[in-house]
Amino acid sequence: MAAKKTETASELAARAQLEAAQNSGQYLTFVLGGEVYALGILNIKEIIQYGDLTEVPMMPTFIRGVINLRGRVVPVVDLAARFGRGVTSVSRRTSIVIIEMAQSEENEGQSIGVMVDAVNEVVDIAAAEIEPPPSFGAKIRPDFISGMAKQAGRFIIVLNLDRVLSIEEMVALGQTLSGAEVPVACEVEELS
Repeated sequence: MAAKKTETASELAARAQLEAAQNSGQYLTFVLGGEVYALGILNIKEIIQYGDLTEVPMMPTFIRGVINLRGRVVPVVDLAARFGRGVTSVSRRTSIVIIEMAQSEENEGQSIGVMVDAVNEVVDIAAAEIEPPPSFGAKIRPDFISGMAKQAGRFIIVLNLDRVLSIEEMVALGQTLSGAEVPVACEVEELS
């Protein structure tokens, strides 16, 4: 009977190990304002060097502009500004991470550029290594954080892309980029 309990315990351990392996993933790590962040690589299309952006009037301050990526207009979000931490200073290591946001009923898939100070590396993070986000003390909104991982003695903030780049903002952004009419603040009186 004891052999059966041990066998069941090993089966449970094997199942837990398999589930942890299935939930683990690869994450792109990058630096922003001296802190290390991570994004799941499944949403990332490519990484490009920062180049000239075309500014778009009347956009939120965290939208730095748009780029032309192989004929597609791609908005670029300054994550530091999105987090309320001022704008990113451009250096030779500044990069734009191109992310493909998932398609939904109201919104077709949209490529978004995310401006970061520097891209580090792709790391494997097991689901068991990701802890829930802190309820206080973070320098960004807690709902922007999917979890905290610790690797090589440092904490990595795993971002929740659905919150950082919310659907509502993507719809508003898409309408602006597609040429939807922007309401006029005042009417101009004709002079005779």
